[in-house]
Amino acid sequence: MATQRLSSAPFVSVGLPKKGFPSLRSSLLRICVAKAETVDKVCEIVRKQLALSSETSLTPSSAFADLGADSLDTVEIVMGLEEALDITVEEENSQNITTIQAATDLIDKLVDKRAPAA
Repeated sequence: MATQRLSSAPFVSVGLPKKGFPSLRSSLLRICVAKAETVDKVCEIVRKQLALSSETSLTPSSAFADLGADSLDTVEIVMGLEEALDITVEEENSQNITTIQAATDLIDKLVDKRAPAA
């Protein structure tokens, strides 16, 4: 059976045993993970926009509010991401960007959407 890839994001394959169908020994569960370079770029922009020191730990789960960002800072982060990555974030999507992971997931989705189909 052919597998169609829906994203260019890296994935992890895990074999799961099938019960009752000896010809189907396993199926694949694919878990997408954010691209490391996207996470790094988001961290760089967040650090710059919020004037965070290099000692400040940033992880994908870092919430902008926990880093001291208010709503204006969040808008500036989104604008910085749009400019640096040549993307356009719709207003309804920008309201959902509250963590580095949320920003990374949206960016990967937008970049994949604009990439030509193979």
